[in-house]
Amino acid sequence: MTSSGATAAEVPAVADTEALLGLANDVRMVCQQVSRRVRFESDADVAPHQFSVLVKLRHRPWTPGELAEAERVSAPSMTRTVNCLCERGLVEKVGNPQDGRQRLLHLTASGEEVVERTISARDTWMMQRLSELTPAQRETLAAATVVLQEVLAR
Repeated sequence: MTSSGATAAEVPAVADTEALLGLANDVRMVCQQVSRRVRFESDADVAPHQFSVLVKLRHRPWTPGELAEAERVSAPSMTRTVNCLCERGLVEKVGNPQDGRQRLLHLTASGEEVVERTISARDTWMMQRLSELTPAQRETLAAATVVLQEVLAR
């Protein structure tokens, strides 16, 4: 038993720890690279942080404060993002029927079109790359996706 109360079987060997650290780094780096590459696959000239707001508004109206909290940015930063999206006609501000002091943000038809086009472009990009894999590689990737979802759920 170690000083922390763990048995020898519960303490990973140094080699196991190093291998785990290497795997953690590899998974993190590949996920970041794929995410970064997919985020910029669009012809809509919408920054990734703006697109994230548009996707959220696609499902329901939000207040600017709710969006700032969900996106983990400051209120002034979200105000700048929202104002830019409003100026471009992608988002509109509407009074909140339950609280006249608040403004709800809604996706406009143009905003919906940008979301659809961007998702389609991203799906096309990913499908082209996946189609170049062998069936065995696609099965491996599908299994890895399940494992990554389990990792995220913890």
